[in-house]
Amino acid sequence: MPAHPSAVPPAAPVVVTAEEKLVWYVAYGSNMHAARLAWYIGGGCPPGGRRTYPGCRNPRPPRRSMPVSLPGGIYFAGESGAWTGGMAFYDPQLPGVAAARAYLVTIEQFTDIAAQEMYRPAGDHADLLPATVEAVDTAVADGRATLGPGRYETLICPGHLAGAPLLTFTAPEPSSAVRCRPPAPLYLGMIARGLHESYGWPAARIADYLAQRPGVAEGWTPDAVAALVTDALTAD
Repeated sequence: MPAHPSAVPPAAPVVVTAEEKLVWYVAYGSNMHAARLAWYIGGGCPPGGRRTYPGCRNPRPPRRSMPVSLPGGIYFAGESGAWTGGMAFYDPQLPGVAAARAYLVTIEQFTDIAAQEMYRPAGDHADLLPATVEAVDTAVADGRATLGPGRYETLICPGHLAGAPLLTFTAPEPSSAVRCRPPAPLYLGMIARGLHESYGWPAARIADYLAQRPGVAEGWTPDAVAALVTDALTAD
């Protein structure tokens, strides 16, 4: 005979530590491609890569991923140490909509991904967690927070999804304050593959989207972007 409900002891409360808190890491560059993000999580040097990544302390894959759209746009500037050429940055002040992909990860994993994007030494990851947790709280409340003055050290929260905050990081200055620079072919091709994987867009739509980004528009013809995208999707 089944026990009366009152005889069943109450379940112990689930305790979630700060490290286990879930957030959406929103990627808008090469990390839209899941295999590329896997190197940030598991560590190692991607084939043909120029960097070896320490990975996350928790190497568990993201619990979920889904395409998301951000108000604003993507531009390319600076010099990438991993790819050469311009790097992708998010500017919420640009007109239009930025295509992105959200990964559900722990805040500790988000911190470790951010540390690798910031080129922080592996030993700095633990010290960065309290600062990141504080910055996340500020970004959720105010929409924006600062972890430091460098590239990818400005944290932006464009909203929430399924009860967890959407978080991405970018440069502190808008595209209007910097000199845009064309990205390298391998980098742009990886972004194209990520867009196809995330959205299922055909090559023509991906090429049209990328060709209009500041930095790409100044250094690539639409035909060159279309050819690169076709080659990238064929190789994927």
